[in-house]
Amino acid sequence: MIKLLRKVLQVGEATEKYPFTPATVSPGMRGKPEYHFQSCISCGACAGACPANAITLESDPDLGTRRWAIFYGRCIFCGRCEEVCPTGAITLSQDFELAAVNRDDLITTAEFRLTKCRACGRFFAPARELTYLLTSLMENGLPLEEAEEKRRLLRTCPECRRKISICNLRKATTGLTGKGVTR
Repeated sequence: MIKLLRKVLQVGEATEKYPFTPATVSPGMRGKPEYHFQSCISCGACAGACPANAITLESDPDLGTRRWAIFYGRCIFCGRCEEVCPTGAITLSQDFELAAVNRDDLITTAEFRLTKCRACGRFFAPARELTYLLTSLMENGLPLEEAEEKRRLLRTCPECRRKISICNLRKATTGLTGKGVTR
């Protein structure tokens, strides 16, 4: 018994005084996802990839807004949201201490403005996402003269785009034979 006590005194303390001193974490530790509103385009990739459904998107077409929310109480710190985010708006921190007295303290939200369709006037897509798409196209070689056409196309909802395409197709096919295409 005395040998054991002597050995314990030689080795010293092996534990940290955790609540009183900060815990040391490994460099690759996945902690709380940090959300950067300025970079987010509200594309919804993070919400689609979240296996715990901690990230949600709700659109209100009447008000023209989209609400993004993350509930850290459901988050499993898997890192899928960080992997799929095209703009890097979500990054995993090393913060793992998420204790809260109130459930609402574990929720982070953001609100985005939706774009109004230039043809029908309905709200359909986040303005930031459309701006991001056009900027990406221009960075990848879209000629400047085509940029305005793409901008008009991006400001049109998918339903109206489909109707416009069908009308253009009808005009093109009727122009070939004069009376329309016959089988």
